[in-house]
Amino acid sequence: MASTERRGGGRPPRISRAEIIETARRIVDGEGAGRLTMRRLAKEVGSTPMALYHHVRDKEELLLLLLEDYAARNLRRPDLPADPRERVVVLAAAIRETLAGCPWIVEVLTADDLMAEEALWYNERIVGALMECGLTIEQAVHGYRAVWYYTAGEMLVRAASARRRAADDRPTYRDRVFAGLDPAELPRLASLSGRWAELTAQDTYLDGLRALVDGLTRAPGPQATPPAPDRL
Repeated sequence: MASTERRGGGRPPRISRAEIIETARRIVDGEGAGRLTMRRLAKEVGSTPMALYHHVRDKEELLLLLLEDYAARNLRRPDLPADPRERVVVLAAAIRETLAGCPWIVEVLTADDLMAEEALWYNERIVGALMECGLTIEQAVHGYRAVWYYTAGEMLVRAASARRRAADDRPTYRDRVFAGLDPAELPRLASLSGRWAELTAQDTYLDGLRALVDGLTRAPGPQATPPAPDRL
């Protein structure tokens, strides 16, 4: 960290891009990407926002540098099975394992068009595996998007739930609602009583992922002939 003391009461101390990235990473790891601003970062490194712009163009470029830095340090290329459906599962699970411990990255990736080029290795192989299952390249891209949305959504929900439980261990509004359900109106949900939260908290990601991949790659049945329009 750079000293926060101004040298001779004039210019702020020199800072490096590595120092900027390290400090920005500490902020987003602890508080999320929404708390990262150029003004906040400048204060943390003991400099001025204008001085930061000599190293990074804006917050978007800073987030991109953080994504690339995280990918370089954490992305691991798994051994891939021969079966293309299982290959998609292994690749998506590897993405989830890498990102699950860093929710701010998922928030950035789902809110913007930013991405780490290192991660394109995964995209390429998921699209390729789906094409091996008989999908066109356009269908494979749509399939990849469905897998990513499922994976990212699962991580975001779990991260939000974990933050909520860490901040407040009182029964949730949902718990109170389920405790008072009318068995005549909602018999199946009422029969679960207090088990809904327990059941929905279980990690069924891989089961859901395999079901999704099976559905995406299942050979379509014969198209039904649409009825002829009524003629007046």
